[in-house]
Amino acid sequence: MRNRVAPIGLVIIVASLATALLAPRLVPYDVRAMAPQASLAPPGGQHLFGTDEFGRDVFSRVLVGSRVSLVVAFFSVATAVGLGTTVGLTAGYYGGWWDGVSMRGMDIIFAFPAILLAIAIMAVLGTSLLNLVIAIGIVYTPQFARVARAAALTVRSLEFVDAARALGLGNARIIGRHLIPNILAPVIVQVSLSLSLAILSESALSFLGLGTQPPTPSWGNMLSEGRQFLELAPWNAVFPGLAIMLVVLGFNLLGDGLRDLLDPRLR
Repeated sequence: MRNRVAPIGLVIIVASLATALLAPRLVPYDVRAMAPQASLAPPGGQHLFGTDEFGRDVFSRVLVGSRVSLVVAFFSVATAVGLGTTVGLTAGYYGGWWDGVSMRGMDIIFAFPAILLAIAIMAVLGTSLLNLVIAIGIVYTPQFARVARAAALTVRSLEFVDAARALGLGNARIIGRHLIPNILAPVIVQVSLSLSLAILSESALSFLGLGTQPPTPSWGNMLSEGRQFLELAPWNAVFPGLAIMLVVLGFNLLGDGLRDLLDPRLR
């Protein structure tokens, strides 16, 4: 709590998660119900954030859209953590040919711009929420692989690991009891920062029509639908854009705070 930015980020994230969980009870209107007579109504009155071109309540759609964006972000980052940490941890601990082959594979993935690689994966797999999670998870796997490998290379050469080997512990027990607990700090920081990037990636893919499909609302496809009304009804794009900015800011602030907290050199 002595860190000035981490509590702010934590409050933003907790509020966003609570809103996403309680969205079905909080929304004042059905997010798919059309009301042509209220088309492009400005913010205020019965519609806090105004309405879109079909008369749908923008406030309700922003709340429900948070569920899609956050679910995709959390599951895609969980996928990246599982794959990347496993590859990086084993590469750093065992070394040899596996280290060379796996890290060159991560370098190949890193060579592609994130969005272009995600678009290519979605083009192969097809458009669905599951494929969106897989695509974003693959894109961010190399980051966790590099972080885990760097930490594993440092920890495996320390005295307590040599002592564990001398006591006859197998590789699996050494990795589980000694390496994993000691590489968690940088991985946790990377998780918080990757969540913000995953939200941006999901929004970008949905904006391009490769993510969540209408009429299901997500912040990305709301931006896409609202861009044609920027001059006439800017609130259609402004409010989902602000939601993206606020949540990404929260994860970035929390990530910076966790980095300062978990790095003993900054204490």
